[in-house]
Parts: sequence; C-alpha cells; structure tokens
Amino acid sequence: MEKKVRVRFAPSPTGGLHLGGVRTVLYNYLFAKKHQGDFILRIEDTDQSRFVAGAEEYIYETLKWCGLEPNESPLKGGPFGPYRQSERKKIYREYAEKLVNTGKAYYAFDTTEELETMRTEYRTTSNPSPQYDHQTRMHMRNSLNIGPLETEKLLAAKTPHVIRIKMPQNETLHLNDLIRGRVEFNTSLVDDKVLLKADGMPTYHLAVVVDDFLMQITHAFRGEEWLPSAPVHVLLWRYLFGEENMPAWAHFPLILKPDGNGKLSKRDSDRLGIPIFAMDWKDPVSGATISGFREKGFLPEAFVNMLALLGWNDGTEQELYSIQDLIEKFSIERVHKAGAKFNFEKAKWFNQEWIRKLPIDKLSGLVRKIYTERQLTVPDEIFLRSVIALIKDRCHLLPEFYTQGSFFFAAPKQWDLDAIKPKWTPAKNAFFKSYIDTFEKITEWNAFNLETVFKELATTQQIKPGELQLPFRIMLVGEKTGPPVFEIASLLGEKETSGRINHLLDQTGNW
Repeated sequence: MEKKVRVRFAPSPTGGLHLGGVRTVLYNYLFAKKHQGDFILRIEDTDQSRFVAGAEEYIYETLKWCGLEPNESPLKGGPFGPYRQSERKKIYREYAEKLVNTGKAYYAFDTTEELETMRTEYRTTSNPSPQYDHQTRMHMRNSLNIGPLETEKLLAAKTPHVIRIKMPQNETLHLNDLIRGRVEFNTSLVDDKVLLKADGMPTYHLAVVVDDFLMQITHAFRGEEWLPSAPVHVLLWRYLFGEENMPAWAHFPLILKPDGNGKLSKRDSDRLGIPIFAMDWKDPVSGATISGFREKGFLPEAFVNMLALLGWNDGTEQELYSIQDLIEKFSIERVHKAGAKFNFEKAKWFNQEWIRKLPIDKLSGLVRKIYTERQLTVPDEIFLRSVIALIKDRCHLLPEFYTQGSFFFAAPKQWDLDAIKPKWTPAKNAFFKSYIDTFEKITEWNAFNLETVFKELATTQQIKPGELQLPFRIMLVGEKTGPPVFEIASLLGEKETSGRINHLLDQTGNW
C-alpha cells in the first residue's frame, strides 16, 4: 500500500444504527488501525426529507460507547472537511455539470406526474416495472430528447430539474472486490440514476464518489446491499477522476435473522425481543423504542467481539478477542462472502465471558450504578468488589448483578418457604438457634470457619448437613439459587446473618 490507508463510514442520520452498520464501522476501524491509517466518519445527510432529529448525535454516542472513534469527523474536524455533506452542497454541482458537458449525464425536467405516466404507459409483461433508462429516456422531457435550445430555455426559466447519469447500453463493467473477487455488471440492467436533485443536493451516488476522491479514501468498505449501485460508481470514477484512482472495494455480507431466512430487521427486534441496535433508539415521531445492546446489559468489549465474528474469523478456534487482538489479526480476505446468522444466545455467551474476563475495577462502576438506580445502598467499595467477585461468573448480562446479588444489600422480602416447609422439624429449628450461638465463638468470620462449625454442629445433633444448607440459603437469600451459601454469610457478616436466620425462625413457629 503506497498511499496512507484512509477508510470511511458514511451513515445517513435517519435513525438508530443497525448491527450491520456498526459492523461496517468495526471492520473499517480495524483495517485502518492495522495499517496505521485513518478512519473517517462522514455524515451523508443529502436527503433532508429523511433527516431525523437526534440521529447524528446517536451515531457519535454509539461509536464512543463501542470505542471506535474516528480520526476525522464533523465533531473532530480534520484537513478534508466539512464532513457533513449538507455543508458541502456547492461542491457537487460543478462535477454534475462536468458530466453533462461531456455527454455522460443530462438534465431531466420531468414532473412527478410525468414519471408516473411513464411507469404506467411503458409497462409490459416483460417489463412490469419500467425504469428511467435507455429504453425510456428518449420518451421523456430531458436534454437528450428536447434539444439544446429548449433545454437552455428551461434552465433560464429556473424550471425544476435533476441531473441523471446516462448509463451506456449493454456494456460490461467490473470491479475487483477484496472479498468476492471479480464482480461484473451489465449496464443495460441499471437505470439512469439521479445524481443531482432538484434542490441542488447530490444523491448518494454522486456525493460518495466526489467525497471519496476529495478526502483521499483508499478503501471503500460497505454492506453487500450496495453492490447494485457499484456500476454507477465505477462509471463516475471513470468519468470524473479515472478508474485508476478508485478506492479498493469490499462488500460485507448481510447479518441474517436467527433462522438465516433474510436480513435481520427492526421487525425481528419486536418479534423476537432481541436488540438489533447498539443502543436504544427512540423514534421521535412514533415514540417507539427499539432496544439496544447497551441497555440490555452488554459490555462494549463483548459487543465488539461478537460483531467481529459475525462474518469474519482468523482461521483458528479462538473466540475471545480484545480490540488490540482484533486489530492485529483482522484481514479483509478472511471476511466471509455468505451472510452470518445472528444468535442472541451466543451474543449473551460472549458477554458472560467478558464479564468474567474484565478486572473487577472495570466492572465496579457499572455494577454500582445498577444497584443505586434500584435504590440499594452500597456500603463501600471493598464490599461491592467482594460481591462482584462472588457473583460475576453467574451473570450473562449486567442487570443480572441485581437479580444475582441484591440480597447482599437488602434482606429479602419474600422467601421460598414451600421449599423447606414440608421437611421442617423442631430439630432443625433447634439447630439454627444453636448455630447462631456459635457465632460469637468464631474468631475469624470467613466461609471456611462458618462451614466447619456448621458441619460439626450438624454431626453433633445428628442431622445431615445437606438437609440444612437449603434452609440456610433461603434464610439468607430468599430462594434456592445463588453462590455458595457460606460465602454469602461471610460477606453479610455476623449481625446480618443472625438477623436473617432469626427472622425466618420466627415464622416457623406458626407451621
């Protein structure tokens, strides 16, 4: 690579950022960092009718949460700005006019009604959906058909118009895709795309080519849904800047529904109750919220790790990667051609592994927030870290720190009495009263000593320790699950442990 690597992600601010979009960010970012290049964020907001308030800020926050922040962006600036296309509007007309002047594009003055008439009048069995292309263009109101004098007259009168590319007929174009190899296109199958709209704003097709050239983009990576647009872009590079200056291309595979049947969509989020965005997105119009991985309780490290493997692997069995691991091992050539099925259970597995993997000091702030947001008082940092160490292996998602550990901070309000009531005996009642009496004799309050005294006392009173541990757990936790019971008692301390035992013993008198 003779030039410095420069890649870009160019989203439209029209809503939340889908998994596929964040994966495109990730692969761009990894490639740039591996080759000591630059990752650019460019906001493609040329379609003002689709602009959604808050969407651009959402993109920035998503990239920040994922740890995939760009070198250049509308927020950071940079030597190739502006990085918001609406602020570059005056740049594009010059290139569109150049295409018209060289016969590669033309002015089209058709009204909405005329376009609709064309789609109706030229509909046939063999062509049920007519397009504005080589078959219809000479029947429409454009500069190719009406002649230069009429065209000049309409332009002078400021008649609303667009500029369309004139697609050549029956020509084979190709691009060398870094993932798919040589991909060919027949130009007769592509319509004359609008390049410059009536409001003077460019469409994606013109803007992406012009901006990639001016921003010196060396590699253009995007989702495979953009492949049908590639022939237009190849021609624009040929006509404006030379194909030899075109970036290297790669089209990433789709992220598929869990059953593999089609692209993962917003409807799947509602239907299956799974997140498909990095973060919650609240639609400002409908008020509906589409769930995100952050709010579900995913760590960004796990989310990025999971995304990387949705369409790529390094050829080994390794599954857990830090961002530095990914930068070191990532290669475009190892990205798959076929779509990748999204598996939410596997995603949760990644998160559990990263919860286990992360140092407690990196988890403590997140976990403290979970408890305080639920009105639990965290006494001190040492106690919190001890709780995290005890329960983190049991948590798939961050909110599970509450379900798995809330009883450390507040005594249970309900107890699973049905689990112990049928087998409760006066002997067990006497055992726990005796057990409390031993506490003041335990010189060092820890799980080992608590368990040793517990088992010795059970043997003395001729009760199997296994018959006593479940009642003990329910006294402390309220239910049958949780970490080792003596570890729980060790953390709760003598006073709290005694109080919880006595509280339940008070109720056994009514059995």
